[in-house]
Amino acid sequence: MADSQSVPPIELVTYINVVPARVYETLTTGAGWDAWFTQGTTIDPRPGGKIHLRWQNFGAGRWTAEDGGPVLEALPAQRFVFQWSPSGEPTTVAFTLKPLGTGTFVHLVEQGYKQTTSSLQACLGCATGWGEALTLLKFYLEHGITYGTVPPAAAELVAIQAEG
Repeated sequence: MADSQSVPPIELVTYINVVPARVYETLTTGAGWDAWFTQGTTIDPRPGGKIHLRWQNFGAGRWTAEDGGPVLEALPAQRFVFQWSPSGEPTTVAFTLKPLGTGTFVHLVEQGYKQTTSSLQACLGCATGWGEALTLLKFYLEHGITYGTVPPAAAELVAIQAEG
């Protein structure tokens, strides 16, 4: 039975119409992440290595952040697992890849959030963030489409809407 203090994991799936090796390469290299989601990410994709994710003025909200931690598991074209600390305490992110037809079934699970305000806020942010991230990954790998840069005026509109 689950602990009453545990928070259910974030769990998302998608299908990407490229082979698992291509998805894995994109998830286990800094250049791979930077192509579709981050700016300046570094990864040593071996168990015991480190992942350091970096965003600079990302998205319409122009979000800037850095996070990372140890790589726990790295099975080429199958699974990539790391820890990071979006709430100040570590959570574990696992990407599991399965061949399906001509592409890859991607299963993402993030777990380890606590029943605290800061942890629950981080969990909500990451739940929506990982959903967006998987969509961006799919669009990048299948079509070469990237998010691009949001003009500063658009960021000002987002700030105004958030205030009001």
